[in-house]
Amino acid sequence: MKKKVPPYHHGNLKKALLEASVDLIGTAGVSAFTLREVARRAGVSHNAPYRHFHDKDDLLNAVAAEGFDNLTQSMARSAASGRTALEKLRLSGRGYVDFALRFPQHFLVIFESPRPEKVNPESRMAGERAFGALTRCIEECQKEGSLPGTDTIRLALLAWSLVHGIAKLASNGRFPFSRTKDVLAFTDMATRTFLCGIAKMPDKTDPKLCARSLVPTN
Repeated sequence: MKKKVPPYHHGNLKKALLEASVDLIGTAGVSAFTLREVARRAGVSHNAPYRHFHDKDDLLNAVAAEGFDNLTQSMARSAASGRTALEKLRLSGRGYVDFALRFPQHFLVIFESPRPEKVNPESRMAGERAFGALTRCIEECQKEGSLPGTDTIRLALLAWSLVHGIAKLASNGRFPFSRTKDVLAFTDMATRTFLCGIAKMPDKTDPKLCARSLVPTN
């Protein structure tokens, strides 16, 4: 009896391949990622992925782009309940950490794979959209006067570094918290403390002094 050959493709091949990729990364990690194994998990022939993706890195870029867009949406959903720009900024940080805990496979791919030199325009633009959402939050805080009105990008980088560090440590099980709600409570405390400190930076009318205060000293 002839062995049944998986179909070349089905209803939504690209979606099936993305889902199979996330499943593979979650169970075996990025190091075990191959197009053949993705195809097997998607239930299609080993040549089917090439209808949409040039190679493994191309598929990983697609997973990363999807992850960045989902991250942006998570930040926006969380921020939506904020009443002030500063509260929206804090809540967007909570959304960032919540995304990392709910979708660890995507979080792993968007920041660790593919290699920087293999990142394609689609994935890069998705990452820029995510960072752009953060910078807009910072700009709104500056407009309402709750954050210094200078060097928006540096402020955004500081905020990003804080929540990304929390997300990374939490997703790797490095915190003494076993429940997601405890990690998010810690995130709330950390972001409140951070924003309180930033709000006390030199007055926005002295941009050079503000900029110097953001530069680390040896």
